[in-house]
Amino acid sequence: MKLKLDRIISIATLLASLAAIVLVLNKPAPVAQPQTPAAIAANAQSFDHKIGQLQQAAQPASPVSSSYQVSPTPDQPAQSSAQRKTEIHINSDEIGAVLAQAAGAAGTGDLSPDSNIGSGAPTIKDQHVSFEGDVVHGQFLTEIAGKDVWITVSGHLASKDGYATFEPTEFKVGDLNVPVSLVNPALQKKLLEQRDRMKLPDYVGDVKVQNGELIMQQK
Repeated sequence: MKLKLDRIISIATLLASLAAIVLVLNKPAPVAQPQTPAAIAANAQSFDHKIGQLQQAAQPASPVSSSYQVSPTPDQPAQSSAQRKTEIHINSDEIGAVLAQAAGAAGTGDLSPDSNIGSGAPTIKDQHVSFEGDVVHGQFLTEIAGKDVWITVSGHLASKDGYATFEPTEFKVGDLNVPVSLVNPALQKKLLEQRDRMKLPDYVGDVKVQNGELIMQQK
């Protein structure tokens, strides 16, 4: 009986290992749909326009313009400086268009700005980003042990002391779910090592994902 039980356990372990390999190599459901070249051009232009608006809003007001500020009427209370700050809303298609253009500018399928994160890091061959509620989903194609594998990570994007922060809520290798508690310590260590990459531009004071959009507020 013991022999049969040991064999059953061995077979079950082998099947579980094979199933895990299949799940890892499977391509997961995409977090974002591909765009046509025309849509990429239009969405990238929209992204640049919004960023330009935020940069312009963050510029110091000239003495002439500041002297012509309109005083609030009795029935219109004065707004605080925080309430007057400009914010832009960027959707998934606009982010996707920028990533697609970055991939094309690299001359190959690899992304030059983010291809290697740290020494010995794997090459990112493709990537997609989408927003859902207050969660950002990122999907990255890389090579592990000579095989192309999709990594999917979801989480909350925020900012602290002028730097972007990320707290994962889900992590998948292919179709295989990996407990966040196993991944987060290594992820946070890597983000700390690459802290300069997480620094927000001087004109950005806050970032967050809300209602399926990336919201950036002027500093």
